[in-house]
Parts: sequence; structure tokens; C-alpha cells
Amino acid sequence: MPDPTAIARRFLGDRQPLRLQVLGAGLINQTWLVDGVQPRAVLQRINPVVFPDAAAIMTNLAHLEAHLATRPRSGLRLPAVRVAVADGARLLVDDAGGQWRLLEYIESSQVLGHPCQPHQATEVGAILGRFHAACADLDPATLTPTLPGLHATPAWLAGLRQALDGQREATSDLADLVAAIEARAALVPVLEQARAAGQLPLRVVHGDPKLDNVLFGADGRQAIALIDLDTVQPGLIHHDLADCLRSCCNRRGEAAIGTGTGIGTGAVHFDLGLAAAILAGYARAAPGLLTATEVALLYPAIRLLPLELAIRFLTDHLHGDRWFRVAYRGQNLDKARVQLALLADIETQAGPLQQLIADCFGRPTAA
Repeated sequence: MPDPTAIARRFLGDRQPLRLQVLGAGLINQTWLVDGVQPRAVLQRINPVVFPDAAAIMTNLAHLEAHLATRPRSGLRLPAVRVAVADGARLLVDDAGGQWRLLEYIESSQVLGHPCQPHQATEVGAILGRFHAACADLDPATLTPTLPGLHATPAWLAGLRQALDGQREATSDLADLVAAIEARAALVPVLEQARAAGQLPLRVVHGDPKLDNVLFGADGRQAIALIDLDTVQPGLIHHDLADCLRSCCNRRGEAAIGTGTGIGTGAVHFDLGLAAAILAGYARAAPGLLTATEVALLYPAIRLLPLELAIRFLTDHLHGDRWFRVAYRGQNLDKARVQLALLADIETQAGPLQQLIADCFGRPTAA
């Protein structure tokens, strides 16, 4: 890989004595904080395996920036794209074909660790709601899907079944996981069927609104920005909101069990208090955005997202851990167990969770 400092100089010029340090622990792109220049910046090498069309990402961001510039009162902040001083390029390509960008570094900010507190969960819901509300009149057709099929759950299930067909040895652990997934197979196509029937509109979505992608101020009280915008594309709000809940309301995180933790799936819990805070924050920030039909499908979506991720983790395990980075062989199995345990806990709290949705958005009615 080329020297990141040399790439940073291509953006910033040769005048500054730049200093780079690895920033964050993202599993997809490689990221560095660029110091020695004011204002400081974030340098990223976009993962070519996950995002083969980096130009589409940057074009989407340009559309998003232009749209939000017309809405200065949205209360929404995103890291601005910085351009190369020599030619104004937003994306640089190295000799090996790697694609790089430079972004604004938002000072006096932090990413929260798990678990967040209720007032912070309210902020998470509110900033996601502001994003969806601000983008409500941005035509999703102007954006290019950067990860096509990201939430095509029926296709993920078909891929798992195909991978299982080639599995020579089926352990009892695999059998239990597969049985838990197949028992919920009827849930898998629910959102896609509703979209195909015209009940759910395509909107502009963030695509990965987990807790790690919300920046808080230095005191940890207010959410000040959304980051990791590579997956901004046309999609369903349900996937965004449900994935946000899945990420934030599991207090132990995705790696809650497994080798060296001494923790079993019984410790995995969907925190209704945090869910209430997120939903309330979202509903206040985006009043009237969701139709009655969309509200009615929120609870199925909240069930679907951990199921989808369990399917993806298990499939990746069967393929030899090609997609998700793992610390040990079998970690994707452990992560699949966590998601299925989270789903089971969601289902045990179906009544209270549906009441929360009704309290925040109004009682859903059938379309």
C-alpha cells in the first residue's frame, strides 16, 4: 500500500510537516487522522472489495452536501469533503488503483462506547430522525446504490441455504442456528413484499446508523454529527431505524459472547429503556414523516434486522470468514448466536415494544 503521508500531501500540498495516526477501529476502510495542518483532517482509503465504485460514493456525497446546503436549519452536520489543492479532486487514485479521500475532522467530538445512556440514546434517535427528515425531499433516484442488495434479506437467506448445501459436516451448533433461522423464514420477505406492493416508499437512507457512526460532543451529551456516509443510498427507513435499535439496545454489543469472554447468550438483552429513548427522539425530530403503513411495519423490521445479520454472519463463517473481519475462527458463529439471542429477547418483549411504537408514532393501522 502507498505511504498514507504521501497521499495526504497530494491533497494538502508539500508545505506542512504532516503527522498521521490511525483513527478508529473500522472494519471496512482504513482511516488516519492528519495532524500538522489546520484544520486537521481525516484521510481514508476506501475498501475496494466492499466499495468497488468509490466515485459513486463521492458523487452521492456531493448530491447530499448540495441538498443539505439548502436546509441550514436542519440541525444536521456531516463531515465535509476536502479537495486536493492542486486540481480540486475529491478522490485520488494511487499507482495500485487504491482510491483515497480527505474529509473534515470534527474537533471536540467523540464516539461513544457501549452501552450508551438513555439521554444519549434519545440524541441518537434524534439525529437519525433529522437526517431522514432533511432528506425527505431528496429524490433517492439521484443517488447510486453503493452496496446493492445490502438489505435484500431473501437473497441473503438463499445464499445461506446454498452455502449449507455445500457443507460436508453439520455440527449440532450449526443445526441449532439454522433451525432458529428457518423457524422465522416467513419474516424474511416482509419488507421486500411491502415495498413491491407499493406500501413502503424508497427514501434516502444512511445505511449504517450504528452507535459507532454518531459523533457526540466532548461532554458526551449531544449528538453533533453523523459519519460513515459510504452507504447513503436509496433504501427503506425501516432498515435504518431497526439497525440503529439493534446496535444501540444490545448493551453487550455484537461480540458479547465467545472465546475468552466467559459469557453466554443468556446475557444478551434488548434494552427497552434505550429503545424508548431512541424512538422518542426519532419521532420528535421527524414528526409526521412515517405513514401509518410504515409505522405498522416497524416491529417486524426490528425483528428482521438481527435475523438478517445472523444469516450474514453464519454465511460468512461457512465461506471461511471472507467479509467480516474476525479475531478467531468461529467468531462469526458467536456473532450469529448473539443476533439470534437478541431477536429472541425482542420477541419476548413484543407487547411492550409495540406499545412503545404506538406511543411514539401513534397506533399503527392497516393499509
